[in-house]
Amino acid sequence: MIDQQQIMKGVIQEALPNTMFRVELENGVTQVAYLAGKMRLNRIKVLVGDSVEVLQDPYGGKGRIVRRV
Repeated sequence: MIDQQQIMKGVIQEALPNTMFRVELENGVTQVAYLAGKMRLNRIKVLVGDSVEVLQDPYGGKGRIVRRV
């Protein structure tokens, strides 16, 4: 189950290869994030400037984009 404290809102700043994105989070930190499998499966498009919700990795790695807001 996803803990709500791990999800942060952000804005897509740059599109990178392999459906990776550079996201600026609401606290000002820039992080690399990838699309969640459900978003790929349902072909949800994410463009530069879109607001998204990012699930944080507890170890400080890449985030996972779980929802477009």
